[in-house]
Amino acid sequence: MPQSSSPPITVRTIGLMQPLIWLVLGWRDIARSGWISVLHGLLMTLGGGAIMLIAHDRFWLLAGSLSGFMVVAPVLATSLYALSRAIERKEKPNLGVVLKTWANWQQSSFNKWGNDYWCMVQFGALLALAATGWVITSAALITLLAAAPVHTPMDFVHNVLLAREGWLFELWLAVGAVMAAPMFASSVVAMPLLLDRHVTLRDAVLTSWQTVLANPVPMAFWASIIMGFTLLGLGSLLLGLIFVIPMLGHASWHAYHDLVDASALPLREPMSAPDSRYGPA
Repeated sequence: MPQSSSPPITVRTIGLMQPLIWLVLGWRDIARSGWISVLHGLLMTLGGGAIMLIAHDRFWLLAGSLSGFMVVAPVLATSLYALSRAIERKEKPNLGVVLKTWANWQQSSFNKWGNDYWCMVQFGALLALAATGWVITSAALITLLAAAPVHTPMDFVHNVLLAREGWLFELWLAVGAVMAAPMFASSVVAMPLLLDRHVTLRDAVLTSWQTVLANPVPMAFWASIIMGFTLLGLGSLLLGLIFVIPMLGHASWHAYHDLVDASALPLREPMSAPDSRYGPA
């Protein structure tokens, strides 16, 4: 019996400056969500601070932990997307929206990993695996080419960042960019799409790639904005992340909304209770 094809997902093209509008809309959503939105940034900042406190003198543990933390940020920001969706639907963006969003992952099912809503968790696991691959590659590169062993952050500064001979730091950045590009392309709209519509992980990732291929320059601009604000947040002793994280999270929802038309797919509605009067999500 032939399988029915899934409803089409349309990818739109956008202007170069559209990412700036996403930032403005992100700030608007922070203002409308209030403390519940800023709380996301505060919790993630505290998480990053705990990582730095524990691993401050162990460079590879610090690099691995922060890399993994930032790569899975699209998963951690899931409820920020849900808050923006609630605002878009003229619903109250409150704590109930957040609790319902995360409760969707706790449906009664013997095979949680096979539940299609858990594809968001699967995607986060894949991103974490990619981050691990970057740390291993980075460690191999620096171990082979650095003038002296790198064990602490100051070793990295002296032997890689400020090295007078060679191009190790530039090579390290280039390799990082090459490895980060496919992760960005795979995730730029995948997580909001998985939250919003019943869609497979494969189709969400393919749609994300299609948006990048259809809008290479605006997406490169968006990636540079994300990187720039993230670096500003990290450079402010993590304090800037309190507002950077929710701003980028809300803005990412608007990026998805502008880039993808998935209206042909069924909505993924939040549950109101474990017995779910709305039916399975």
